[in-house]
Amino acid sequence: MLMASESTTMPATTYLNEYTAPDYTVNKIDLHFELKEPFTIVKSHMDIARRIDTNAATQHLFLSGEDLNLDSITLDQQLLDKSQYTLTTQGLLIHQVPDHFELTIQTRINPQENTQLSGLYRSRDFYCTQCEAEGFRRITYFLDRPDVLTRFTTTIVADKTRYPILLSNGNLIGSGELENGKHWVKWEDPFKKPSYLFALVAGDFDVVEDFFITQSGRRITLGVYVEKGYLDQTQHAMQSIKKAMRWDEENYGREYDLDIYMIVAIDDFNMGAMENKGLNIFNTKYILAKGETATDEDFVHIESVIAHEYFHNWSGNRVTCRDWFQLSLKEGLTIFRDQSFTHDSITGDVARIHEVNSLRLTQFPEDAGPLAHPVRPESYIEINNFYTTTIYNKGAEVIRMIQTILGKNAFRKAMDLYFSRHDGQAVTIEDFVKAMEDASGVDLLQFRLWYSQAGTPTLEIDGLYNQEKQTYTLTIKQSCPDTPGQTHKKPLHIPIKVGLLDNQGQEISLHVHNEKPELIKTLQLKKPEEQYEFSQVKSRPTPSLLRDFSAPVKLHFNYSNDDLKLLFTHDSNGFNRWEAGQQYAERVLLQLISDYQQKKPLTIFTNFIAVLRQALDNHQIQDGLLANMLTLPSERYIAEQMLTVDVDAIHAVREHILLAIAKELEPLLAKTYQQCHSPKQPYLFNNQEMGKRQLKNICLAYLMLLANEDYTNLGKQQFEQSLLHNMTDTMAALRSLVNLDSSISTQVLDQFYNTWQKEALIVNKWLAIQASSKSPNTLCKVKSLFKHEAFDIKNPNKVYALLGGFCQHNLVRFHVNSGEGYELLRDSLLQLDKLNPQVAARMITPLTEWKRYDSHRQRLMQKQLEFIVKQNSVSKDIYELVSKSLV
Repeated sequence: MLMASESTTMPATTYLNEYTAPDYTVNKIDLHFELKEPFTIVKSHMDIARRIDTNAATQHLFLSGEDLNLDSITLDQQLLDKSQYTLTTQGLLIHQVPDHFELTIQTRINPQENTQLSGLYRSRDFYCTQCEAEGFRRITYFLDRPDVLTRFTTTIVADKTRYPILLSNGNLIGSGELENGKHWVKWEDPFKKPSYLFALVAGDFDVVEDFFITQSGRRITLGVYVEKGYLDQTQHAMQSIKKAMRWDEENYGREYDLDIYMIVAIDDFNMGAMENKGLNIFNTKYILAKGETATDEDFVHIESVIAHEYFHNWSGNRVTCRDWFQLSLKEGLTIFRDQSFTHDSITGDVARIHEVNSLRLTQFPEDAGPLAHPVRPESYIEINNFYTTTIYNKGAEVIRMIQTILGKNAFRKAMDLYFSRHDGQAVTIEDFVKAMEDASGVDLLQFRLWYSQAGTPTLEIDGLYNQEKQTYTLTIKQSCPDTPGQTHKKPLHIPIKVGLLDNQGQEISLHVHNEKPELIKTLQLKKPEEQYEFSQVKSRPTPSLLRDFSAPVKLHFNYSNDDLKLLFTHDSNGFNRWEAGQQYAERVLLQLISDYQQKKPLTIFTNFIAVLRQALDNHQIQDGLLANMLTLPSERYIAEQMLTVDVDAIHAVREHILLAIAKELEPLLAKTYQQCHSPKQPYLFNNQEMGKRQLKNICLAYLMLLANEDYTNLGKQQFEQSLLHNMTDTMAALRSLVNLDSSISTQVLDQFYNTWQKEALIVNKWLAIQASSKSPNTLCKVKSLFKHEAFDIKNPNKVYALLGGFCQHNLVRFHVNSGEGYELLRDSLLQLDKLNPQVAARMITPLTEWKRYDSHRQRLMQKQLEFIVKQNSVSKDIYELVSKSLV
């Protein structure tokens, strides 16, 4: 049992079932910022009223506030003395307030010293804000909760030379000059919003402007603000904005509601981006891109994240969440919307593969570990810890299932009803589901369990063919493992898309009772066990189950190798075609891992390699899909399939199979590489060219495993030819060259750094590629990079690249038997926690999974966790995660 040290105060826990509406609301707030050093002066003037529906007898008003210096409080123009209010570390309590009054508060804050990057802070020479979830209370005292919606007016005063651009939410309504070289601007947001959507930016930026004409004919000014010298990397971002705006109009009927839409790119940012009303603040990583500096993956992510934050304008801003327990109401829904956008933008099968891979590598382990929680949690200590893949990605899968159950047309009607019914409100998940039910007539009572039950369900499926009756019956059983605080799970409503293939790989029409025959059928599993019978099946079929990954579950069906080969070769569903190959590869890997552990010789599964050969020689498969079909399950994924993770066996076996594939398919890999390689062609971002690059580079990765001088030179040639022109090809070649662990590795790393050392985002790639290297010397290299001029522990992107790249993406080198990797993470976490608890909390995950490893590694990881939690000054963010994982 975990025991807190004597000097540790147990942080308070917030519970969903204790929610109460606020006693007061803020009708409007007029903010005045004077940006100067060392302090910024913030003056807030609020119109506050007691809610008419409150039954509370208290006449006290509590306003949240953290790390603020209070100058004065005036209530209805009367200056309050210290007997009329109480200051605490959590906020400000004002005694005996009337039912309706005006409150003016002046505070001083120090953005220059704000390393948490929450509230108002400095990033290089810029001021910017991050107020979600609870950052606004670090700016001024306020009812900082999402169910208090307020109209904001913001005046900013600053030195005109240093800060010529002053931005906030809404529309610019005034500006002017002041004495001593200062100037002022005034912004007004006509829409009520919670304080977490407030934004302010000040600095000297380059800006690119464009416009968008809405479906109703309104002209919207678009602006992308970036650090000086980076305008040439904003074209893709601007095109992505317009693409997302048009898509949302066409697919959801949602038109933008302000006259201006702005995005600002900031180098120091905890998250990917923030959807502040009309003024989105982005991590530079998700804005800056051109073919020379960004990879295909970067281009796709930029388009997706820009769409995500824009879509929030309705799913999160116009309709917001009542409390933070409803976080998936905006994040899960908006992830689903941006994924749908991406499916329409790039190849849908490839996009779905990436989504499911991410879910399995991050959310499934979360669901199976000590930090498991439902899509709508029941409690939290630190809300920042619940910006998780369960809230976001599993939440998106829940929305996807609703669309599958309702059908796309009914789902669209339900979304229209949801937006119109709740526009301008702070609502709950029940409100969302009720809109789905009311618009479609479908009962989703049982389905709601997806929001309240944690854990990943498992489906056990058996198939029985009756030759005499020509029927095929699927028997499906569902179960869900116990998770912390939840046992004896209830059966869920699970939509399962299925198809049947004959022995030639052709689709079979599905006849079920008197329903219209279909090639794809969605089964609605609601009981612990159900049977589904298909008639007029003339021969034993092979089922294609859970097509498009129609539910976030683990599926077990006793496929033979021939079944998997048939699906891999012929399934018309691209996702399931890839999935069959992954299952076959997983089977091979786990068998060889068992052999390795028993010290048996490792054989080559020629049948499996033959399946890959057939796919590689099939000219009918799209290049992007084929590249994914040729990619083995990652070491992290294989680890999740083992009761006790054996990192050494996983690494040795996977490397063995990769090398075997490379040897057996060498001529075909080399031929495919040459067919796809066009070194003189300028970089183009489109599906066809991305697919060619992905296929070419997976072939190169295999070939370079052969340690053949010709292929090493091929990789070096690609690196040098692409270094200034095509970052996708550069990174692919560099990754393989670094894994060679030779003098060439050092040479190309130095060449890459010397070429791009002034480009922070590219240097982060340089850090990450070394952190994830297979080289046995990686741990020592990572330690040395912590002292390199390119690394700054105060910058989240650099922490994610180096520490995250090593601890979260390099299974075998992080889990070195000596425990040095754990010690490195421990020391880094304690240093980070004093600077930026949010970032520290995002890095701790590998240690929280300690129970999944062998007893030796368990002891070593547990020791680090116990050491961390005993520190007197550990943050709520870290304390919550460590304490839960040690139980």
